[in-house]
Amino acid sequence: MAPPPTSSGPLSQRLLALAQTLQFGWFAGHLVLLLCSVSYGFSWITFKYYTKWAQFNYRTAFIAAGATYGIVVYKAYRARSRAGSRQQGGILSLATDENVQYLAMAIIWLFSKQIPLALLPFMVYSVFHVATYIRSNLLPTLSPPAAASGAPPGASPQSKTPVKQSALADAIGKFVKENYDTSMGLVALLEVGIWFRLFVSALTFRKGSLFLILVYTVFLRARYAQSTFVQNSVAHLGARIDATVANQSTPPAVRQGWGTVKGLIKQLADLTDLRKFAGGAASGAKKPQ
Repeated sequence: MAPPPTSSGPLSQRLLALAQTLQFGWFAGHLVLLLCSVSYGFSWITFKYYTKWAQFNYRTAFIAAGATYGIVVYKAYRARSRAGSRQQGGILSLATDENVQYLAMAIIWLFSKQIPLALLPFMVYSVFHVATYIRSNLLPTLSPPAAASGAPPGASPQSKTPVKQSALADAIGKFVKENYDTSMGLVALLEVGIWFRLFVSALTFRKGSLFLILVYTVFLRARYAQSTFVQNSVAHLGARIDATVANQSTPPAVRQGWGTVKGLIKQLADLTDLRKFAGGAASGAKKPQ
């Protein structure tokens, strides 16, 4: 989102230059989201999730989420405008942008009743975004990496001269690399789990539950079209249900009913594939940031 920080100038000047970027606001938003989510988690564990402090943390976390995804969407729009591509896209093109989808859901969760599970996918993303920003921007600003032997003094970090990263930066990089795929799989499971949580609420006719299940179904359908992690989670869940239904103790009516439901879901998925209407724009969608 931004060029590497400069290593020249005093520390206060480097920090000020860093803090004046949109990317720092993006980082601050993810950090606030993470801290508020952890604080709310402690409130939830101690059954104090409806106290004013818990509600403040819950709402602030989604405000921060909206701010971070709003920054990414704004920067993407500004980049397209500068490139003279204003006419490329439209409403459907926006709908296939994962960052727009998460921005919309953050706003919806902000004004809905508390659903603690809804915080977790945003929290997982924030862990990696905060870690990556600290490694790529904050650490080099606080302690500029030493240039490799033979590099000219005061060489720009943007040059191709190899630099020696700190041990902490290496550790963060290793953590992100080793845990990213597993964590994205966890996010997919959480997002599928949220749908079932909303479905149960809809069955009990809770206020606003029908609106939430409809909106979230659209969101999850879009995520399924764009994320192999969500596709794998849904496939795994379907396989487990198939194995359960295939048991000889399962009544034939249940097997037939499950087959009918699977067929309807497949037809609905084909009818609601936005990529057909967006001219394949979904294939170019960016990862949530």
